[in-house]
Amino acid sequence: MNQYKEQSFFSLALRFGLIMIVIVSVLEIGFSILKNLSFSIMIEHVFSDGKWKFFIKKLVGLSVIYGVFMAGYYKFIKK
Repeated sequence: MNQYKEQSFFSLALRFGLIMIVIVSVLEIGFSILKNLSFSIMIEHVFSDGKWKFFIKKLVGLSVIYGVFMAGYYKFIKK
């Protein structure tokens, strides 16, 4: 039996969403450091003057969509 069928939908969505937020934030910050070749330039480029709000909104939006989609897939579609 599928181990995900016994868990609640919201706990699955939260788990998948948190995994997604960690992976995407690490990748995006890492690629920004590599692109700008400096940690201080990355901080200025990503987190200055309200840009951090867009960064957080994008991460939360992507993680919510991914978490709900994957929880629905594992809970209701996958056998």
